[in-house]
Amino acid sequence: MSKSTLKLTPNEGEMLKPKELIELKGTGALTLQDRRVFNTLVNHAWGPNLGVEGHWFQIPTGDLRDDTDRNKRLDETIDRLMQTIVTRTDTDKDGQPVKLHKTPLLSSNNMELGVNNGVLNYCFTKELAEMLKNSTIFAKLDLEVMRSFRSKYAFSLYEAIARRVNMRRFTENLTTEDVRNILGVEDGKLEAYRNLNLRAIQPALLEVNSQSPYTVSIVPVKKGKKVVSFIMGWETKTVEQLQAAHTEMQRHSAGRKARADGTTEQINTQADVLENVREQP
Repeated sequence: MSKSTLKLTPNEGEMLKPKELIELKGTGALTLQDRRVFNTLVNHAWGPNLGVEGHWFQIPTGDLRDDTDRNKRLDETIDRLMQTIVTRTDTDKDGQPVKLHKTPLLSSNNMELGVNNGVLNYCFTKELAEMLKNSTIFAKLDLEVMRSFRSKYAFSLYEAIARRVNMRRFTENLTTEDVRNILGVEDGKLEAYRNLNLRAIQPALLEVNSQSPYTVSIVPVKKGKKVVSFIMGWETKTVEQLQAAHTEMQRHSAGRKARADGTTEQINTQADVLENVREQP
């Protein structure tokens, strides 16, 4: 029997994130900073108490803000976490949905304000606690890599790949809705493939491929001229590629796209392999 995720201890410089939190649907309205704050709340509360309904945690507000933030912006983030209704789907052995769980990301909380500091007291919903107490599958997330992202789509894609990287397979067939959920695209936004690709898929691939330990591709499958689905592929980088990714993280994000242009063909590792399935009948 697999060990409970909440009983594991992350290594220095990383956080563990249960599969159940990575695969939540409905996070599209959250900004990059909202996602950073939520991960910080989860990481700070890490341990068996995450699976205890109604357990309160406390964290300094300074740990939730970047250098430009103020309590007002943090308060707005907390509001969005409380107002964002996410969904997790239970499936049967054949992959068919059998139960939907809906819950806000954050439950009751209060913020004690100070001139130069403050404290946030918070707890997660009973639905999230129920999900997490039985979790046995998780992703290991590198905190330095997570801090380096400038796109919320890259942030979400990295989590999804980190959850999948130890699977026996290295490709996955995805619907357009699957891709939108993985990237955290907001409902009603980027509905045309051209916009989705230009503003979400490609920015996510650029950052994940240049800065993370993984090489990822998302290849459209076409029927005629219409994109009908996608094939996502991933692999762990070689030692040399990992060194290059670490170097890229230390560089300014300005000019990252230009630096990556010379390695576009290498970045799409799975693309050549999958090219023959792009035009399916």
